[in-house]
Amino acid sequence: MSSFGINSLGNLMNAEPRYEIIIYWSDDDHAFIAEVPELPGCAADGPTYEAAVANVKTVIAEWMEMAQELGRAIPEPRGRLMYA
Repeated sequence: MSSFGINSLGNLMNAEPRYEIIIYWSDDDHAFIAEVPELPGCAADGPTYEAAVANVKTVIAEWMEMAQELGRAIPEPRGRLMYA
């Protein structure tokens, strides 16, 4: 597991994510989409901006839990990756 200050899966699940989250409106989905570029495949949606953020926090925790179960590395948060 990575060394970014999380000592157990319980702490991991309750930690505030420090990964960049990109949020945009999707006309096709009629929802806000929240993507986490540093965690491949990690994305969520919601009918509001706030719901998309709340949902992606859950998905980040689940992504990390699955990576741990599979013995895969959890990337260190790198901070700002994209520029508007």
